[in-house]
Amino acid sequence: MTAVAEQTRTLTYAEAVREALAQAMTADERVFLLGEDVGTYGGAFGVTGDLVHRFGEERIRDTPISELGIVGAAVGAALAGMRPVVEIQFSDFTAQAMDQIVNQAAKIHFMLGGAATVPMVLRAPAGSGTGAAAQHSQSLEAWFAHVPGLKVVMPATPADAKALLLAAIADPNPVIVLEHKLLYKQSGPVPEAATPARLGEAAVRRRGTDLTIVATGVMVPRSLEAADELAADGIEASVVDPRSLKPLDGKSIVDDVTRTGRALLVQEAPKTAGFMAEIAATIGESPAFGHLRAPISRLCGLDVPIPYAPQLERAAVPQVADIVRAATDLVRRW
Repeated sequence: MTAVAEQTRTLTYAEAVREALAQAMTADERVFLLGEDVGTYGGAFGVTGDLVHRFGEERIRDTPISELGIVGAAVGAALAGMRPVVEIQFSDFTAQAMDQIVNQAAKIHFMLGGAATVPMVLRAPAGSGTGAAAQHSQSLEAWFAHVPGLKVVMPATPADAKALLLAAIADPNPVIVLEHKLLYKQSGPVPEAATPARLGEAAVRRRGTDLTIVATGVMVPRSLEAADELAADGIEASVVDPRSLKPLDGKSIVDDVTRTGRALLVQEAPKTAGFMAEIAATIGESPAFGHLRAPISRLCGLDVPIPYAPQLERAAVPQVADIVRAATDLVRRW
């Protein structure tokens, strides 16, 4: 950890998540964590770290291996006035808990006419790149974004990992926080203050004039690296990070595409029925459509289970070179 500015330090993404949890637990004794190996072991990716020594086993609760039971307990605790934060070791394992997530957490507030709230946060590592193969490497954000009653965020920087998690914990109803595994060791400036982000507010990470790249999760830093390479070749790209998939800040995306006239949408998840189809529809149904100089283009993961072999795993999802090629083709052809 090094000092960067008066009230900002350099933290890793994982440290930023841990700091958000610690600050939320210090500020509100109703906040507690539960999940597999979140206590003494410190989490499957070391995110919860030493929190059990700082807050005790009553508030950092190791659970049995039962995702359905973990989320069900969190829903019940939330209904009783607590503010549980669930960690699922891999987002793939939420498949075991979908009844509690989709049919209970997401629905209760509405089915009871607003008489009850479910202030539950579910954090889960997502994405490929660690050689963990098909059952531990999926990108399932479109599943959750499709369910009314759930909010979904995908922080791409350490600062957002902290600010969006604080916002999720403060929200009165369930929020799914999808953290890409490859970002946990990435460093960046993080404010010391416990200031939550605003859900539904995108970030324009870079402004260009030739095309707009919309990217989520680990595709944000890859798109920024690609934009640097494109600039060296005379192509100036904007990079827009939605940060919050639901609610979605469609206006920031539409405004930037209106200005550049081209849209390249980049996600790690498979193309078919992926979240970038929603972004494409948002653009196509907006006044930006009349400003397009090229068809909206999507660059996505292949429609295959993530392979175990490292070279095949890389080939299954967009890399920096793929983004550069797709952006160059979009600008040169149109």
